[in-house]
Amino acid sequence: MTALTGNMLIAGEPVFGAEAEVRALDPAANAELEPAYGHGGEAEVRRACEAAAAAFAAYRGTTAEERARFLERIADNIEELGDALIERAHAESGLPAGRLTGERARTTGQLRLFAEVVREGSWIGARVDPALPDRTPLPRADIRQRKVPLGPVAVFGASNFPLAFSVAGGDTAAALAAGCPVVVKGHDAHLGTSELVGRAITRAVADSGLPAGTFSLLFGPGPGLGTALVTDPRIQAVGFTGSRAGGLALVRAAAARPQPIPVYAEMSSINPVFLLPGALAERGARLGTEFAGSLTLGSGQFCTNPGLVIAADGHGLDEFLDAAAAAVEQAAPTTMLTPGIAGSYAAGVDELSAHATVLARGPESDAPNACRAALLATDAAGFTAGPQLHQEVFGACSLVIRCRDAAEVRRVAESVEGQLTATVHATEADHAEAAALLGVLELRAGRVLFNGWPTGVEVGHAMVHGGPFPSTSDSRTTSVGTLAIERFLRPVAYQDVPPALLPSALADGNPDGLWRRVDGELGRH
Repeated sequence: MTALTGNMLIAGEPVFGAEAEVRALDPAANAELEPAYGHGGEAEVRRACEAAAAAFAAYRGTTAEERARFLERIADNIEELGDALIERAHAESGLPAGRLTGERARTTGQLRLFAEVVREGSWIGARVDPALPDRTPLPRADIRQRKVPLGPVAVFGASNFPLAFSVAGGDTAAALAAGCPVVVKGHDAHLGTSELVGRAITRAVADSGLPAGTFSLLFGPGPGLGTALVTDPRIQAVGFTGSRAGGLALVRAAAARPQPIPVYAEMSSINPVFLLPGALAERGARLGTEFAGSLTLGSGQFCTNPGLVIAADGHGLDEFLDAAAAAVEQAAPTTMLTPGIAGSYAAGVDELSAHATVLARGPESDAPNACRAALLATDAAGFTAGPQLHQEVFGACSLVIRCRDAAEVRRVAESVEGQLTATVHATEADHAEAAALLGVLELRAGRVLFNGWPTGVEVGHAMVHGGPFPSTSDSRTTSVGTLAIERFLRPVAYQDVPPALLPSALADGNPDGLWRRVDGELGRH
């Protein structure tokens, strides 16, 4: 493993930015890490986007097998980085090595999953309506449809997942699977990790014989380089995971372009958990302990952190609160990702404490950037009175809403903003109430789960990691799972195109062996 260089990677070439020098920080020690990295600016953005645009025609023209092997080669190269990748990611994030090893497996697993999707081919959405020249009163033309890639995509690395939502994360994997070149803005919190993974992708581009502009990695400030990237006319879509303020800034910039483009931003979610009476009566204390474990996992730095609990007063709620408070009070402080995140968390808990009752705090710590868990409570009237208690506090902090009855629980559910997840704990005796609640929650969240905890997002075909605003900027899709590929595609209809000119996915005889909808009937024909 060669030493880190501090360079960006623009179409395969190492480039040291001249705008500013920055270093990653070890949040556990509050110590800067070598080497220095050079921030890029508008010139580097232009160069990367020009290369991506130049690569687009050749890259989108790759066969399914060529593209799938490229994705698999990226996964292989990331695994070949070995312990060096885990050690650098640990130093830059404070996350335990075990967590990062699992995150690497998730990263390579989703790349290989998208390779399978590309080979299988149903994402192309092939449809054929054969000509009906004798139809009356009007004949029908031969019309065929498939989906094509949008063009170069800008991806913004997230702070809380230095691997799975970063340089080679889900957004990058989905865009590359769709046939779109990618320009990544790496996160300053894990510069070295980003360089290592960026090199792995760059090697895969070269070894696969693809145009160098298929992938670039840039570093720079969001308001400057990030905005320049989103507003470059060659970029055709954006993938982002981060704060509401950051996501909305990109949405505004993209909408103000002469040609607006879609921004798929995952932003803010407090992920309400609903405890129904039967579940509380049956296992209230156990639920309290389990909830605290989910809350404090990873210092609560998950986009699916359970930041809100709603329950009606009754048997079991006090047992839940006692157990949850005891577990929070015993939760050892853990290092947060950056000093900025730690400071925002502390300020958020203070703000929440001004409007709600503090039930428990974790132990104090002299360690830098430590997360001290917090559990607070209020009633339904206090929660619905204003927006102060609806704001996400990114970290191990949660608010309990005590309601008078099931009707008040539903009113609280109707008052929450759009969420990534909503969780219900229920027994069979609760099913009537759960059914009424489910009709509310499916309009408020992208994923509704029963008798579990929202932390942990399976990467598969049925997963939705998205939801109504403000959890995302576009509730119609997902950033996790195979459906994510559709964000970077658009449909094209081919009417009366000569057979010799049709793409193979739409050709007579189905030479690619795809699932296609022919005259309304789905099959391999």
